[in-house]
Amino acid sequence: MRPRDWNAASYERMAAPLEAMGRDVLDRLTLRGDERVLDAGCGTGRVTAALVARLPRGEVIAVDGSPAMVEQARERLGDDAEVRVADLLDLELDRPVDAILSTATFHWIADHGRLFARLHAALKPGGRLVAQCGGEGNIAALVEAAARVGKREPALAGWDGPWHFASPADTEARLRRLGWVDVWTWPTTVRVEPDDPHEYLGTVALGSHLERLPPERRKPFVDAVIAELDEPVVEYVRLNILARRL
Repeated sequence: MRPRDWNAASYERMAAPLEAMGRDVLDRLTLRGDERVLDAGCGTGRVTAALVARLPRGEVIAVDGSPAMVEQARERLGDDAEVRVADLLDLELDRPVDAILSTATFHWIADHGRLFARLHAALKPGGRLVAQCGGEGNIAALVEAAARVGKREPALAGWDGPWHFASPADTEARLRRLGWVDVWTWPTTVRVEPDDPHEYLGTVALGSHLERLPPERRKPFVDAVIAELDEPVVEYVRLNILARRL
């Protein structure tokens, strides 16, 4: 899976629950205020702005695979951060960073081995990774509903979906094999009841499905998925990651 572009304006309207989760993750990153930190998957820059505020003498590099997200983040952050389009699987930095923060991003990437190897290479010795993404069991009811509806859509036939929801145990083992130390992985659950389920699901969760469908089938697809759900809520299972480069 390669990075896709997003509807950044819609994401900005819908992203409050993800921002709240992201700020909780940021609270786990202890900072003096003068570090160089990478936000790996910055989206529209809402959590990045909170990171910038924690680094009055530091430096923030924010990357995202979506040009539309990066444009929105640049508007929000101005000169407070270096913001650019980048695929995390091909990540190259001119200088290593002291820490990496990532929220709600890794589950969109299939190759976690390559992902964590690139992040390891981007860190200084002793540098820390503090991250959260969708984990094993994440949005399970929505995944099943989208699969059932997808069987009726020729454009989605034979497609396994856009997500990689890894387990804490598999992620810990993968990180240790790649040379990470002080590894800690664990799940948390968060229930979100979106004010506008159609826009929230269409933007935050099902965008990769919709881009495969002809325009006239997109709204009916989201409507059909919502109809399959017992209630229009999203049950998140988040995979939390703490690790350090030796």
